[in-house]
Amino acid sequence: MAEWVHNSLLIRVLLAVVTAFRGWWRQSFLRRALDWLEKTGDQSLSRRLWLAWGNSADAAQNSVYHRCMGRLRRCVEHLGDIFRQGLVWRALLAVERYYLRISAGSRVLSLINRLSARQWLLVAFAWYLPIEFIIRDSLKLYGLASVWEEAFMALAVAAVLWRIALRRSRALGRETVLDAWLLLFMAVGFFLMCFNRPFPQVALPGYRIVVQYMLWYFIVLRLLEDDADLKVLLASFGLLLVFLALHGVYQYAVGVAIPDSWTTSTEAGVRTRVFSLTGSPNILGSLLVLLTPLAAAGLYYFRDRRAKWACLALVLVSMLTLLFTFSRGAWLGMMLAVALFSLFVDGRLLALMAAAVAAILALVPSITSRITFLFSTEYAEAAEIGGRAYRWATGLRLLHEGNPWLGFGLGMFGGAVAMDHKLLDQTEDFFYFYMDNYYLKTLVEMGYIGFIFYVLLLIAVLYLGLKAIQKSDAPFKRLPGDALARAEGNMRLWTVAIFCGVCGVLLHCYFENVF
Repeated sequence: MAEWVHNSLLIRVLLAVVTAFRGWWRQSFLRRALDWLEKTGDQSLSRRLWLAWGNSADAAQNSVYHRCMGRLRRCVEHLGDIFRQGLVWRALLAVERYYLRISAGSRVLSLINRLSARQWLLVAFAWYLPIEFIIRDSLKLYGLASVWEEAFMALAVAAVLWRIALRRSRALGRETVLDAWLLLFMAVGFFLMCFNRPFPQVALPGYRIVVQYMLWYFIVLRLLEDDADLKVLLASFGLLLVFLALHGVYQYAVGVAIPDSWTTSTEAGVRTRVFSLTGSPNILGSLLVLLTPLAAAGLYYFRDRRAKWACLALVLVSMLTLLFTFSRGAWLGMMLAVALFSLFVDGRLLALMAAAVAAILALVPSITSRITFLFSTEYAEAAEIGGRAYRWATGLRLLHEGNPWLGFGLGMFGGAVAMDHKLLDQTEDFFYFYMDNYYLKTLVEMGYIGFIFYVLLLIAVLYLGLKAIQKSDAPFKRLPGDALARAEGNMRLWTVAIFCGVCGVLLHCYFENVF
């Protein structure tokens, strides 16, 4: 079988293409330009300033906020010392010993015990989407579906405090500058929720949907205590990506039914758009943009050749599923993520991406028609009637009809909360729809004040993300040998992958309500 595969025409053609591409790359102007830039950049003033900036101390460690968190940690530790003197603590120890004794003879429980309770919380966090799907769509436990997120979050907070009380974690000493920017935006949103609420029944849900996902940053940052925890989290996201990618390919193969509104009459070649568990091709595309760079990082990080091949296969299947979403915003987000990843890790990916895009446009008419439709008069007319141009213009009109500084009101228009409640009367001139631009949706609901602080938060995310890349482990030096081998074992790859995925999602947010 192996000999047949090796001697097959397809394999020979692929090997010839790869060999030709490698020879072209080594002699290309782009390769020489990148070599020159890196050689001169290593000695430049800007490089030295970059290193000095990246290695500077975190200002949060000297802040009042850090000192307050230190006092809170000592208070929790003191309460833990008191608790460990009581009967309840001794009873819990007895229960733990009994559980360990009975689990020693059970294969299932022994496998469960390979991860700590804190690590299982990280797994559940990564697998939020399948858990939500099972609760809401498979089991149809709507009562549980409405509260399980908050219960899960409370359980994670309790786990963090429990570890601190037992003096097994210093999670409250891990404050960052990003904490301050997140808290500032949340405070501004809370002020707007209280001050500008024409319909109070949607103000709180509108605020919740904007800030609740941000709270996970504070929790997960404190659940992660060492590299083992990080590997559990990354592996969980990797398994989620495997499931989403394979499920997307399956949906495309069977031609899953989709609403007519997902395509237009001019896109007859698009027979379906995959969405996996998300219910939306755009949201699935955004998840793939966020997670696929992690698989690409694994391709460079792992030393084992089987792991490298597995990561390569996962990248290819994920890219295939991304194409099948037919989400143009997600395609642009992935192109940005790949471009940034190539600049940080392997410049050859730029040429590879260009070749792949050219091949897809030449060989896949359905994708070509979906892209070229953007430049047609039909698309311009549709956008003016009910598409993005009309939606964006309507959003700006609603913003300026009221107080543009305070906004139309959280949960009032352009997002999921407004679509669920629809409190205002709909007319020929006004009806509810998704804004298809998260930044504009934020501007309309929160006004100029909220939008300014949101933009400042995003700038802080990008700024601190670049700083994290600089501070994380060893840089990628251009040493002899292939980039696939030079970066093996370099933890900086994961930082780069996360940053690139986030940047891709931020670009996609300009075209969809991703967050």
